[in-house]
Amino acid sequence: MLETINNYIWNSGLLILLLGTGIFLTLKTKFFQFRRSGFIFKSVRRSLKNSGSSQWKISASALAASMGTGNIVGVTAAIAIGGAGAVFWMQVSAFFGMMLTYAENVLSMKFRHIEEDGNVIGGAAAYLRYGLGSKPLAFIYVFFCILASLGMGNMTQGSAAAQALSGAFGFSPVVIGVFITIFLLATVIGGAKSIGNAAKFLLPFAAISYMILALSVIFVNFKNIPYAFGEIFKSAFGIKQVGAGLFGSALSAGLRHGVFSNEAGLGSSALIHSNAKDSDPYLQGMWSIFEVFLDTMVCCTLTALMILTSGVNIEMGAKPVSDAFSMILGRYSGAVTSVIIALFAVCTMLGWCCCGETALKSLGINACKKKSVILTYRIIFCILGGFGCTGALSDMWTLSDIANGLMAIPNLLALLLLSRYVTVPVKCDKCGK
Repeated sequence: MLETINNYIWNSGLLILLLGTGIFLTLKTKFFQFRRSGFIFKSVRRSLKNSGSSQWKISASALAASMGTGNIVGVTAAIAIGGAGAVFWMQVSAFFGMMLTYAENVLSMKFRHIEEDGNVIGGAAAYLRYGLGSKPLAFIYVFFCILASLGMGNMTQGSAAAQALSGAFGFSPVVIGVFITIFLLATVIGGAKSIGNAAKFLLPFAAISYMILALSVIFVNFKNIPYAFGEIFKSAFGIKQVGAGLFGSALSAGLRHGVFSNEAGLGSSALIHSNAKDSDPYLQGMWSIFEVFLDTMVCCTLTALMILTSGVNIEMGAKPVSDAFSMILGRYSGAVTSVIIALFAVCTMLGWCCCGETALKSLGINACKKKSVILTYRIIFCILGGFGCTGALSDMWTLSDIANGLMAIPNLLALLLLSRYVTVPVKCDKCGK
Protein backbone atom coordinates (compact mmCIF):
# COMPACT_ATOMS: atom_id res chain seq x y z
CA MET A 1 0.00 0.00 0.00
CA LEU A 2 2.83 2.39 0.90
CA GLU A 3 4.59 1.65 -2.39
CA THR A 4 1.36 2.32 -4.28
CA ILE A 5 0.87 5.66 -2.53
CA ASN A 6 4.52 6.57 -3.09
CA ASN A 7 4.37 5.73 -6.80
CA TYR A 8 1.17 7.73 -7.12
CA ILE A 9 2.76 10.82 -5.51
CA TRP A 10 6.11 10.56 -7.29
CA ASN A 11 4.56 9.99 -10.69
CA SER A 12 5.42 11.90 -13.83
CA GLY A 13 3.04 14.70 -12.77
CA LEU A 14 5.16 15.76 -9.78
CA LEU A 15 8.39 15.43 -11.74
CA ILE A 16 6.91 17.59 -14.51
CA LEU A 17 5.79 20.13 -11.89
CA LEU A 18 9.30 20.22 -10.41
CA LEU A 19 11.02 20.54 -13.77
CA GLY A 20 8.39 22.91 -15.16
CA THR A 21 8.64 25.26 -12.17
CA GLY A 22 12.41 25.27 -12.48
CA ILE A 23 12.21 26.05 -16.22
CA PHE A 24 9.65 28.81 -15.61
CA LEU A 25 11.83 30.50 -12.96
CA THR A 26 14.91 30.11 -15.15
CA LEU A 27 13.17 31.83 -18.05
CA LYS A 28 11.75 34.51 -15.74
CA THR A 29 15.21 35.38 -14.45
CA LYS A 30 16.77 35.07 -17.93
CA PHE A 31 18.99 32.10 -17.00
CA PHE A 32 20.42 33.91 -13.99
CA GLN A 33 22.24 30.79 -12.70
CA PHE A 34 24.19 30.58 -15.99
CA ARG A 35 24.26 34.16 -17.23
CA ARG A 36 25.74 35.57 -14.01
CA SER A 37 27.58 32.53 -12.67
CA GLY A 38 30.77 34.57 -12.17
CA PHE A 39 28.91 37.18 -10.12
CA ILE A 40 27.28 34.43 -8.03
CA PHE A 41 30.59 32.78 -7.12
CA LYS A 42 32.23 36.15 -6.41
CA SER A 43 29.33 37.11 -4.12
CA VAL A 44 29.57 33.80 -2.26
CA ARG A 45 33.34 34.17 -1.84
CA ARG A 46 33.00 37.80 -0.68
CA SER A 47 30.31 36.80 1.80
CA LEU A 48 32.49 34.02 3.18
CA LYS A 49 35.37 36.45 3.62
CA ASN A 50 33.30 39.20 5.25
CA SER A 51 31.09 37.12 7.54
CA GLY A 52 33.72 34.73 8.80
CA SER A 53 32.33 31.43 10.02
CA SER A 54 28.71 32.51 10.58
CA GLN A 55 27.62 32.23 6.94
CA TRP A 56 29.67 29.08 6.39
CA LYS A 57 27.93 27.40 9.36
CA ILE A 58 24.56 28.04 7.70
CA SER A 59 25.74 26.86 4.29
CA ALA A 60 27.47 23.80 5.76
CA SER A 61 24.25 22.85 7.57
CA ALA A 62 22.25 23.26 4.34
CA LEU A 63 24.80 21.21 2.40
CA ALA A 64 24.79 18.60 5.14
CA ALA A 65 21.04 18.12 4.74
CA SER A 66 21.34 17.47 0.99
CA MET A 67 24.89 16.18 0.38
CA GLY A 68 24.82 12.65 1.74
CA THR A 69 24.33 9.05 0.76
CA GLY A 70 22.35 10.19 -2.29
CA ASN A 71 25.61 11.41 -3.81
CA ILE A 72 26.94 7.85 -3.67
CA VAL A 73 24.20 5.21 -3.69
CA GLY A 74 21.73 7.60 -5.34
CA VAL A 75 23.97 7.94 -8.39
CA THR A 76 24.63 4.21 -8.67
CA ALA A 77 20.89 3.58 -8.39
CA ALA A 78 20.12 6.11 -11.13
CA ILE A 79 22.65 4.50 -13.50
CA ALA A 80 21.48 0.98 -12.62
CA ILE A 81 17.85 1.90 -13.36
CA GLY A 82 18.17 4.32 -16.27
CA GLY A 83 21.63 3.67 -17.69
CA ALA A 84 24.43 6.20 -18.10
CA GLY A 85 21.98 8.68 -19.65
CA ALA A 86 20.38 9.18 -16.22
CA VAL A 87 23.49 11.19 -15.28
CA PHE A 88 22.68 13.78 -17.94
CA TRP A 89 19.15 14.21 -16.62
CA MET A 90 20.49 14.53 -13.06
CA GLN A 91 22.49 17.51 -14.30
CA VAL A 92 19.41 18.92 -16.02
CA SER A 93 17.46 18.64 -12.76
CA ALA A 94 20.32 20.41 -10.96
CA PHE A 95 20.54 23.22 -13.54
CA PHE A 96 16.86 24.11 -13.19
CA GLY A 97 16.90 23.11 -9.50
CA MET A 98 19.33 25.96 -8.88
CA MET A 99 16.53 28.42 -9.60
CA LEU A 100 14.06 26.45 -7.51
CA THR A 101 16.27 26.69 -4.43
CA TYR A 102 17.19 30.29 -5.29
CA ALA A 103 13.49 31.22 -5.38
CA GLU A 104 12.87 29.36 -2.11
CA ASN A 105 15.57 31.32 -0.31
CA VAL A 106 14.64 34.68 -1.82
CA LEU A 107 10.99 34.24 -0.82
CA SER A 108 11.98 32.89 2.59
CA MET A 109 14.06 35.96 3.42
CA LYS A 110 11.49 38.40 1.96
CA PHE A 111 8.68 36.91 4.04
CA ARG A 112 10.76 35.91 7.07
CA HIS A 113 9.02 36.86 10.30
CA ILE A 114 10.91 37.46 13.54
CA GLU A 115 8.74 37.23 16.65
CA GLU A 116 9.18 39.29 19.82
CA ASP A 117 11.18 36.55 21.54
CA GLY A 118 13.59 36.40 18.58
CA ASN A 119 12.09 33.23 17.13
CA VAL A 120 12.49 33.10 13.35
CA ILE A 121 9.68 31.89 11.11
CA GLY A 122 11.30 31.23 7.75
CA GLY A 123 11.45 28.83 4.86
CA ALA A 124 8.38 27.65 2.99
CA ALA A 125 6.32 28.00 6.17
CA ALA A 126 6.95 31.77 6.06
CA TYR A 127 6.00 32.41 2.45
CA LEU A 128 3.05 30.03 2.62
CA ARG A 129 1.78 31.77 5.75
CA TYR A 130 2.69 35.42 5.12
CA GLY A 131 3.08 35.43 1.34
CA LEU A 132 0.07 33.39 0.30
CA GLY A 133 -1.76 34.04 3.56
CA SER A 134 -2.55 30.34 3.98
CA LYS A 135 -2.01 28.94 7.47
CA PRO A 136 -3.47 25.52 6.50
CA LEU A 137 -0.92 25.06 3.69
CA ALA A 138 1.86 26.20 6.01
CA PHE A 139 0.74 23.67 8.63
CA ILE A 140 0.57 20.87 6.04
CA TYR A 141 4.08 21.70 4.87
CA VAL A 142 5.46 21.79 8.43
CA PHE A 143 3.77 18.51 9.35
CA PHE A 144 5.31 16.61 6.46
CA CYS A 145 8.65 18.36 6.92
CA ILE A 146 8.86 17.17 10.52
CA LEU A 147 7.85 13.67 9.39
CA ALA A 148 10.58 13.75 6.72
CA SER A 149 13.15 15.01 9.24
CA LEU A 150 12.47 12.07 11.56
CA GLY A 151 12.35 9.57 8.69
CA MET A 152 14.44 10.35 5.63
CA GLY A 153 16.69 12.81 7.45
CA ASN A 154 17.20 10.67 10.52
CA MET A 155 16.20 7.00 10.90
CA THR A 156 17.04 5.98 7.34
CA GLN A 157 20.40 7.74 7.59
CA GLY A 158 21.13 5.90 10.82
CA SER A 159 20.25 2.65 9.07
CA ALA A 160 22.62 3.48 6.19
CA ALA A 161 25.46 4.33 8.59
CA ALA A 162 24.95 1.16 10.64
CA GLN A 163 24.82 -1.11 7.59
CA ALA A 164 28.00 0.43 6.21
CA LEU A 165 29.99 0.23 9.47
CA SER A 166 28.73 -3.19 10.58
CA GLY A 167 29.47 -4.64 7.14
CA ALA A 168 33.01 -3.25 7.02
CA PHE A 169 34.12 -3.54 10.65
CA GLY A 170 31.69 -6.01 12.22
CA PHE A 171 30.35 -3.50 14.75
CA SER A 172 26.99 -4.34 16.29
CA PRO A 173 24.17 -2.11 14.96
CA VAL A 174 23.04 -1.63 18.56
CA VAL A 175 26.48 -0.29 19.57
CA ILE A 176 26.51 2.01 16.52
CA GLY A 177 23.01 3.18 17.44
CA VAL A 178 24.04 4.03 21.00
CA PHE A 179 27.11 5.90 19.77
CA ILE A 180 25.09 7.90 17.20
CA THR A 181 22.44 8.75 19.81
CA ILE A 182 25.10 10.05 22.21
CA PHE A 183 26.81 12.03 19.45
CA LEU A 184 23.52 13.58 18.32
CA LEU A 185 22.53 14.46 21.87
CA ALA A 186 25.87 16.17 22.42
CA THR A 187 25.51 18.08 19.16
CA VAL A 188 21.87 19.01 18.54
CA ILE A 189 20.90 19.95 22.10
CA GLY A 190 22.65 23.26 21.51
CA GLY A 191 20.46 24.00 18.49
CA ALA A 192 21.39 25.51 15.15
CA LYS A 193 24.64 27.03 16.44
CA SER A 194 26.16 23.77 17.66
CA ILE A 195 24.84 21.92 14.60
CA GLY A 196 26.58 24.47 12.39
CA ASN A 197 29.82 24.09 14.36
CA ALA A 198 29.79 20.32 13.83
CA ALA A 199 28.70 20.49 10.18
CA LYS A 200 31.36 23.00 9.16
CA PHE A 201 34.07 20.47 10.12
CA LEU A 202 32.49 17.09 9.39
CA LEU A 203 31.03 17.91 5.98
CA PRO A 204 34.17 19.38 4.37
CA PHE A 205 36.23 16.44 5.65
CA ALA A 206 33.81 13.86 4.21
CA ALA A 207 33.15 15.72 0.95
CA ILE A 208 36.77 16.65 0.18
CA SER A 209 38.04 13.16 1.03
CA TYR A 210 35.43 11.59 -1.21
CA MET A 211 36.03 13.94 -4.13
CA ILE A 212 39.82 13.50 -3.96
CA LEU A 213 39.42 9.72 -4.07
CA ALA A 214 36.94 9.95 -6.96
CA LEU A 215 39.28 12.25 -8.90
CA SER A 216 42.15 9.83 -8.28
CA VAL A 217 40.18 6.93 -9.78
CA ILE A 218 39.18 9.07 -12.77
CA PHE A 219 42.82 10.12 -13.25
CA VAL A 220 43.95 6.48 -13.24
CA ASN A 221 41.36 5.73 -15.92
CA PHE A 222 41.61 9.04 -17.78
CA LYS A 223 41.74 7.29 -21.17
CA ASN A 224 38.13 6.18 -20.62
CA ILE A 225 36.79 9.69 -19.98
CA PRO A 226 35.69 10.25 -23.64
CA TYR A 227 33.95 6.86 -23.53
CA ALA A 228 32.14 7.79 -20.29
CA PHE A 229 30.83 11.08 -21.70
CA GLY A 230 29.89 9.32 -24.92
CA GLU A 231 27.81 6.78 -23.01
CA ILE A 232 26.11 9.51 -21.00
CA PHE A 233 24.99 11.45 -24.08
CA LYS A 234 24.22 8.40 -26.25
CA SER A 235 22.07 6.90 -23.50
CA ALA A 236 20.33 10.21 -22.88
CA PHE A 237 19.46 10.97 -26.52
CA GLY A 238 20.36 7.93 -28.63
CA ILE A 239 17.78 6.55 -31.07
CA LYS A 240 18.58 3.02 -29.99
CA GLN A 241 17.80 3.86 -26.38
CA VAL A 242 14.52 5.55 -27.30
CA GLY A 243 13.47 2.54 -29.32
CA ALA A 244 14.25 0.21 -26.44
CA GLY A 245 12.29 2.35 -24.01
CA LEU A 246 15.40 3.31 -22.03
CA PHE A 247 15.06 7.02 -22.75
CA GLY A 248 12.03 7.28 -20.47
CA SER A 249 13.73 5.36 -17.67
CA ALA A 250 16.89 7.49 -18.01
CA LEU A 251 14.80 10.65 -17.82
CA SER A 252 12.73 9.49 -14.85
CA ALA A 253 15.66 7.99 -12.91
CA GLY A 254 17.86 11.02 -13.54
CA LEU A 255 15.28 13.63 -12.54
CA ARG A 256 14.07 11.73 -9.50
CA HIS A 257 17.51 10.93 -8.09
CA GLY A 258 18.67 14.45 -8.92
CA VAL A 259 15.89 15.85 -6.75
CA PHE A 260 16.72 13.39 -3.96
CA SER A 261 20.36 14.44 -4.14
CA ASN A 262 20.05 18.24 -4.02
CA GLU A 263 16.49 18.52 -2.55
CA ALA A 264 15.69 21.53 -4.75
CA GLY A 265 11.95 22.04 -4.67
CA LEU A 266 11.47 20.64 -1.17
CA GLY A 267 12.26 23.89 0.64
CA SER A 268 14.74 22.35 3.09
CA SER A 269 17.55 24.75 2.12
CA ALA A 270 15.36 27.79 2.82
CA LEU A 271 14.52 26.52 6.31
CA ILE A 272 18.19 26.47 7.26
CA HIS A 273 19.17 29.70 5.49
CA SER A 274 16.33 31.54 7.24
CA ASN A 275 18.51 31.43 10.39
CA ALA A 276 21.31 33.40 8.68
CA LYS A 277 22.40 36.70 10.24
CA ASP A 278 22.67 38.33 6.82
CA SER A 279 19.06 38.85 5.72
CA ASP A 280 19.92 39.76 2.11
CA PRO A 281 17.56 37.51 0.10
CA TYR A 282 19.78 37.62 -2.99
CA LEU A 283 22.86 36.51 -1.07
CA GLN A 284 21.11 33.56 0.56
CA GLY A 285 19.64 32.65 -2.82
CA MET A 286 23.07 32.70 -4.45
CA TRP A 287 24.52 30.58 -1.67
CA SER A 288 21.82 27.99 -2.37
CA ILE A 289 22.72 28.00 -6.09
CA PHE A 290 26.33 27.28 -5.12
CA GLU A 291 25.19 24.43 -2.85
CA VAL A 292 23.20 22.70 -5.61
CA PHE A 293 26.13 23.16 -7.99
CA LEU A 294 28.55 21.55 -5.53
CA ASP A 295 26.14 18.77 -4.57
CA THR A 296 25.02 17.56 -7.99
CA MET A 297 27.07 19.22 -10.71
CA VAL A 298 30.34 18.38 -8.96
CA CYS A 299 29.96 15.55 -6.45
CA CYS A 300 27.37 13.42 -8.31
CA THR A 301 29.20 13.91 -11.61
CA LEU A 302 32.45 12.72 -10.04
CA THR A 303 30.67 9.61 -8.74
CA ALA A 304 29.24 8.86 -12.18
CA LEU A 305 32.52 9.42 -14.03
CA MET A 306 34.41 7.30 -11.49
CA ILE A 307 31.99 4.40 -12.00
CA LEU A 308 31.83 4.69 -15.79
CA THR A 309 35.57 5.14 -16.38
CA SER A 310 36.58 2.32 -14.03
CA GLY A 311 34.37 -0.23 -15.79
CA VAL A 312 33.01 -1.78 -12.58
CA ASN A 313 29.75 -3.71 -12.56
CA ILE A 314 26.76 -1.39 -12.20
CA GLU A 315 24.36 -2.37 -9.44
CA MET A 316 22.34 -0.80 -6.65
CA GLY A 317 24.14 0.22 -3.48
CA ALA A 318 27.66 1.34 -2.66
CA LYS A 319 29.51 -1.70 -4.09
CA PRO A 320 30.32 -0.03 -7.46
CA VAL A 321 31.96 2.87 -5.60
CA SER A 322 33.88 0.49 -3.33
CA ASP A 323 35.02 -1.54 -6.36
CA ALA A 324 36.19 1.64 -8.10
CA PHE A 325 38.08 2.78 -4.97
CA SER A 326 39.86 -0.59 -4.87
CA MET A 327 41.91 0.54 -7.89
CA ILE A 328 43.79 2.96 -5.65
CA LEU A 329 43.05 1.70 -2.12
CA GLY A 330 43.21 -2.05 -2.64
CA ARG A 331 41.72 -4.10 0.17
CA TYR A 332 41.00 -0.98 2.23
CA SER A 333 38.43 0.34 -0.24
CA GLY A 334 35.44 -1.23 1.52
CA ALA A 335 36.39 0.24 4.89
CA VAL A 336 37.05 3.71 3.47
CA THR A 337 33.76 3.71 1.53
CA SER A 338 31.86 2.66 4.65
CA VAL A 339 33.40 5.42 6.77
CA ILE A 340 32.60 8.07 4.14
CA ILE A 341 28.99 6.84 3.85
CA ALA A 342 28.65 6.93 7.65
CA LEU A 343 30.04 10.48 7.81
CA PHE A 344 27.71 11.67 5.06
CA ALA A 345 24.77 10.02 6.84
CA VAL A 346 25.59 11.73 10.16
CA CYS A 347 25.97 15.10 8.38
CA THR A 348 22.54 14.62 6.80
CA MET A 349 21.06 13.89 10.22
CA LEU A 350 22.52 17.12 11.60
CA GLY A 351 21.19 19.19 8.70
CA TRP A 352 17.71 17.72 8.87
CA CYS A 353 17.48 18.22 12.61
CA CYS A 354 17.94 21.92 11.90
CA CYS A 355 15.24 21.72 9.18
CA GLY A 356 12.74 20.00 11.46
CA GLU A 357 13.40 22.33 14.36
CA THR A 358 12.98 25.46 12.21
CA ALA A 359 9.76 24.06 10.77
CA LEU A 360 8.46 23.26 14.26
CA LYS A 361 9.15 26.80 15.46
CA SER A 362 6.95 28.20 12.69
CA LEU A 363 3.82 26.66 14.22
CA GLY A 364 3.39 29.64 16.54
CA ILE A 365 3.98 27.72 19.77
CA ASN A 366 3.27 29.58 22.98
CA ALA A 367 6.47 31.24 24.22
CA CYS A 368 6.43 29.52 27.63
CA LYS A 369 6.04 26.09 26.00
CA LYS A 370 8.40 26.66 23.08
CA LYS A 371 11.63 25.64 24.80
CA SER A 372 10.18 22.43 26.18
CA VAL A 373 8.61 21.50 22.81
CA ILE A 374 11.88 22.12 20.94
CA LEU A 375 13.88 20.20 23.55
CA THR A 376 11.43 17.29 23.30
CA TYR A 377 11.81 17.26 19.52
CA ARG A 378 15.60 17.18 19.78
CA ILE A 379 15.56 14.28 22.26
CA ILE A 380 13.08 12.29 20.12
CA PHE A 381 15.21 13.02 17.04
CA CYS A 382 18.35 11.67 18.74
CA ILE A 383 16.63 8.54 20.07
CA LEU A 384 15.04 7.72 16.71
CA GLY A 385 18.38 8.28 14.98
CA GLY A 386 19.94 5.57 17.15
CA PHE A 387 16.89 3.32 16.77
CA GLY A 388 17.19 3.56 12.99
CA CYS A 389 20.57 1.83 13.17
CA THR A 390 18.95 -1.43 14.24
CA GLY A 391 16.99 -2.17 11.06
CA ALA A 392 16.84 -1.82 7.28
CA LEU A 393 13.63 0.25 7.59
CA SER A 394 12.44 -0.21 4.00
CA ASP A 395 8.96 0.97 4.99
CA MET A 396 10.48 4.10 6.57
CA TRP A 397 12.26 4.89 3.29
CA THR A 398 8.90 4.70 1.52
CA LEU A 399 7.19 6.87 4.14
CA SER A 400 10.01 9.38 3.81
CA ASP A 401 9.56 9.51 0.04
CA ILE A 402 5.86 10.17 0.57
CA ALA A 403 6.58 12.95 3.08
CA ASN A 404 9.09 14.54 0.69
CA GLY A 405 6.58 14.52 -2.14
CA LEU A 406 3.88 16.05 0.05
CA MET A 407 6.37 18.74 1.12
CA ALA A 408 7.14 19.56 -2.49
CA ILE A 409 3.56 20.07 -3.68
CA PRO A 410 2.57 23.12 -1.54
CA ASN A 411 6.10 24.48 -1.85
CA LEU A 412 6.07 24.40 -5.66
CA LEU A 413 2.59 25.93 -5.80
CA ALA A 414 3.84 28.79 -3.61
CA LEU A 415 6.87 29.35 -5.86
CA LEU A 416 4.59 29.68 -8.88
CA LEU A 417 2.00 31.90 -7.20
CA LEU A 418 4.64 34.16 -5.61
CA SER A 419 7.00 34.21 -8.60
CA ARG A 420 6.49 37.98 -9.00
CA TYR A 421 8.60 38.41 -5.85
CA VAL A 422 11.44 36.28 -7.24
CA THR A 423 13.86 38.85 -8.60
CA VAL A 424 17.62 38.93 -9.17
CA PRO A 425 20.32 41.50 -8.32
CA VAL A 426 20.57 44.23 -10.93
CA LYS A 427 23.87 45.75 -11.96
CA CYS A 428 24.06 49.51 -11.34
CA ASP A 429 24.48 51.49 -14.58
CA LYS A 430 26.45 54.23 -12.80
CA CYS A 431 29.00 52.30 -10.80
CA GLY A 432 28.85 48.95 -12.60
CA LYS A 433 28.56 47.01 -9.34
